[in-house]
Amino acid sequence: MSTVLYRLGRWCATHAWRTLATWLVLLTGVGVLAATVSTPLGNGFTIPGAEFETVRQQLGEEIPEASGGFGTVVLTSDDVPFTEAQRAQVEEVFATWTDVPGVKRVINPFQAQDELDAGAEQLADARARLEEGRATLDEGRAQLRDAEGQLSSGEWFLDLLVENNPDDPAISAARAQIEAGRPKIEAARAELARGEAELAAGRAQYEDGAAVNRATEGTRLVSEDGRTAVAQVQFDVDAQAVSVEDRALIPERAAAALAAAGVTATYSVEITQDTALVGPGEVIGLTVALIVLVVVLGSLVAAGLPLLVALLGVGVGLGGAMAFTAFTELNQMTPALALMLGLAVGIDYSLFIVNKHRASLLHGQELVESIARAVGTAGSAVVFAGATVVIALTALVLSGLPILAEMGLVAAATVFVTVLVAVTVSPAVLRLMGVRVVSRRAWNVAGFATPGDAASREVADDGRDEEHGGWYVRLVTTHPWLTVLAVVGVLGVLAIPATQIQLGLPDGGSEPSGSSAYATYRTVGEQFGPGVNGPIVAVTTLPEEQRPTDDASLLDAQARIATDLKDVEGVRSVVPFGVSPDRATLAFQVVPTTGPADPETAETFHRVQLAASRLERHDGIQLGFTGQTVANIEVSERLAAALPGYLAVVVGLSLLILVLVFRSVVVPLIATGGFLLSIAAAFGATVAVHQWGWFGDYLGVNQPGPLLSVMPIILIGVLFGLAMDYQMFLVSGMHEARSHGEDARTAVRSGFVHGAKVVTAAAVIMTSVFLGFAFSHLAMVRPMGFGLAVGVLLDAVLVRMTLTPALMHLLGDRAWYLPRWLDRVLPDLDVEGVRLAERLRSGALGGASPASAAPAPGTRGPSTGGRGAVAPDGDRVTTP
Repeated sequence: MSTVLYRLGRWCATHAWRTLATWLVLLTGVGVLAATVSTPLGNGFTIPGAEFETVRQQLGEEIPEASGGFGTVVLTSDDVPFTEAQRAQVEEVFATWTDVPGVKRVINPFQAQDELDAGAEQLADARARLEEGRATLDEGRAQLRDAEGQLSSGEWFLDLLVENNPDDPAISAARAQIEAGRPKIEAARAELARGEAELAAGRAQYEDGAAVNRATEGTRLVSEDGRTAVAQVQFDVDAQAVSVEDRALIPERAAAALAAAGVTATYSVEITQDTALVGPGEVIGLTVALIVLVVVLGSLVAAGLPLLVALLGVGVGLGGAMAFTAFTELNQMTPALALMLGLAVGIDYSLFIVNKHRASLLHGQELVESIARAVGTAGSAVVFAGATVVIALTALVLSGLPILAEMGLVAAATVFVTVLVAVTVSPAVLRLMGVRVVSRRAWNVAGFATPGDAASREVADDGRDEEHGGWYVRLVTTHPWLTVLAVVGVLGVLAIPATQIQLGLPDGGSEPSGSSAYATYRTVGEQFGPGVNGPIVAVTTLPEEQRPTDDASLLDAQARIATDLKDVEGVRSVVPFGVSPDRATLAFQVVPTTGPADPETAETFHRVQLAASRLERHDGIQLGFTGQTVANIEVSERLAAALPGYLAVVVGLSLLILVLVFRSVVVPLIATGGFLLSIAAAFGATVAVHQWGWFGDYLGVNQPGPLLSVMPIILIGVLFGLAMDYQMFLVSGMHEARSHGEDARTAVRSGFVHGAKVVTAAAVIMTSVFLGFAFSHLAMVRPMGFGLAVGVLLDAVLVRMTLTPALMHLLGDRAWYLPRWLDRVLPDLDVEGVRLAERLRSGALGGASPASAAPAPGTRGPSTGGRGAVAPDGDRVTTP
C-alpha cells in the first residue's frame, strides 16, 4: 500500500498542473449537471412496505382530494376579532395562493368554522324537529286509539243489535258506518307507522350526527376569541417536493395585503423550510477550523490546502449526489450528512499529509521526495482511515431502510472522493507551494538560518514534539490504573442519560425560536391544541355488505368509527374528512391531546391501533393509519429495531480491520471498547441537551423532545469511522516506533509524542465543523451535529489520547500479541511504511535515500527538487 501511494504521490507532484486540471474539469462537470438536472430535496422518511406508506398510497388512489402535503398558515388580527373587511381581504389572498404552482387548494378557516358552527345549530334544529315530530306522533297515536275505541264500540253495538233484533233497520246503517271507518283507521295506522319509522330514522340520524359532533368537539379553525385563524394550504404532492421558490410565493403574495388589513401571518415549516446545505452555523464552524489550521501549521498558505482539499472533495461528491436527484429524490439530510463528513475528514486527511511533509522538509528531505514519502506513509493511514469510514457508512445498507442506505451511500461516496482528493491534489498543490508550506518562523526554529546538519535539526524537532505532547503522555502513563478508572468513570456518568433515549422526528417546535415556523407551531398548540400540529390520518375500508347506500348509512358508519376512535385515551377529536366515490373508503383525522414530538403521542397511537384491531375483529372494518406523525413513529420503531444488528456489524468490522492493520488482537479490543464508551457518552450528552433540554437556551434547543430517529444508527457509523481514524494515526506511530526497535512502553510514549499535536488539531477541527452543524438552520441536522461534535471530542481526548496510551502502557508487549497462525495468514499492509523505507534505502524505487537527502552543513535550507521552488529567504534553489 505505502509503495503504491508513494508512486502516486510522486506522479501527482511531478504532474501538478495536470492533476489539478483533471479535478477542476471533474468538478465543473458535476457542477453543471447538478445545476441543470437536479430536483428539490425532500424531508420525508419512507419505508417501502410500511403501513403508513401503503395507507398513504391507498388514500391517494381512493380519495385523491385528500392526498398531497399540507402547509399551515396562522393568521392573527392585530387588535380585534376578525372583521368582515379583514375576512374579505384574507379570502382574496387565498385566491392568489391557489395560483401558486403546486398548490391544490386552500382550506378557508372562516368558511370551515362557519360550517362547524352551522352543523351544531343544525343539530339543535334537528333535535327540536324530533321533539315536535314525537309530539305529533303522540297526538296521532292518541287520536288513533280514540278512533279504534269508537270502532270497537260500534262493532259491539252492532253485534248487540243483530243478536237482539236482527230486523232492526239501524243495523244496515251501523254496518255501513263501521265498514267505512275501518279503512280510515287502517290508513291512520299506516300513517302512524310511517311517522314512527321516519321518527326512528330521524332519531338515528340525529344520534349519528350527535356522535360525530361529540367526536369532533373541540375542533376549531378560528379561536374562541375570534382573533386567530388557521388556514391549510394543500399541495399536489409532498410539500418538500414543491420548489423553494414556489413555496416562497405564498408569504410573498400575502405580505402587503395582510399588512394593510392589520393581519399578521406566520407560516409552518412545510412552507418556509429552506433546503440549502450551508447556513451561518456551518460557516462559523469552517472559520474556526481555518483558525486552528493557521495555528497548527503556522502559515495561512499552508492552512488553505486542507480547506481546498475538503471543499474540492465535497464539491465533487455533493455535485454528483445532487445530479443523481434527476433519477431519485434525496432526503435533505443526505447531502447535509455528506457535507458534514466530507468537510471534516477532508480537512483532517489533508492535514495529516501536510504535517508529515512539513516534518520531512524540516528534516532536510528534498521537496518531491518529501511529498511522495508523506503520501506513502501518512497517505496509507489516510486511505485505511477513510476505508473504515466508507465501510461504516456503506454498512448502513444492512439496516434494510432505504433512507439510511441512501444517506450512507452518498456520504460514503463523498468520503471516498475526499480520500482520492487528499492523496492526489495534496501532493500536486504541495509541489506548487514549494517550501512555502513551512512558515519562515518554522525554518528559523529548525536551524536553517545557521549551519547545522539534519541530525541536529531532527533533535531540535523532537524536542519541540516532546514539548507538545510528552508531558501529557507521561502524566497518563505514570499512574495508568488511575487514568483508566478516571476515564471509564467520566464516560460512564456521561452515558447515564442514554438509558432514557427516545426517538422521533423533528417538527416546527425544533425550529429557531424567532422563526416563522416556530411561531406557527407554538400558536397552533396554544390556541387549538398541541395535537393539531401532528394529527393521525385514519383510513377505513368497509366490507362490501356494510358499504353505505345513502347519506344516512354513510353518517351512521362515520359515527360508529369516530365514536370508537374518540373513546381512546389520549384522543382529543376525530374529524371525518373524506369519502371515496363508491363509499367503501372513509378518511378521518384523529387529533391527539399531545404534540407530535411528545412520547405520549406514540402511546396514544398504539392505543388507537388496538381499538382498530377490535373493530376489525367484531365488525370486519379495516383501519389503516398514515400521516407525518404515524410515519415518525413507525420509522423510529423500525430504526430502533435495526440498531442492535448494525452495532454488531460495526463492532465486528472494527475488530477485523484493526487486526489487519495493527497485527494484534489486543489493540483492536482496546479500540473497540473505547469506541463503545465514547458512543454511549455521546448518546448520553445528546439526550441530556436535546431530549431533556439541559443548556438548551445556549445550544438552540427550543423544544426538548425525542431525538432524530436516524441519529443513533448514523452516529454509530460515523463515530466508528472517525474513532478508527484517530486510532490509526496515533497507534500507528506507536507501532512504527516499536517496529524500529523501541520497547513497547517507550514506543507508546514516543508514538504518542509524534502524533499528539496533529491528532489534537484534527479533533479540534472536526469538533468545530460538527459544532457548526449543531447550530444548523436544518432542524434535523442539529442534534446530529451536536452528537458528532461531543463524540469526536470525547473519543479523541479521553479515549484515544488518554485511555488508549494508559492501557497500552499497562499491557506492554502483551498489547501486540498475535497468534502465530494468524500472523502467517494476515497480509502485511505496511501502513507505517517500514517496507517502503527499506525499498527506498535499497534504491528499488529510485527515490533519494535519507542520507543523500540531507543538505550540506552551512546551507540555508533543503533542496527543493523542482524548478521554480522557493527557499525560505525567497531565493530559487535547484537540485541535480
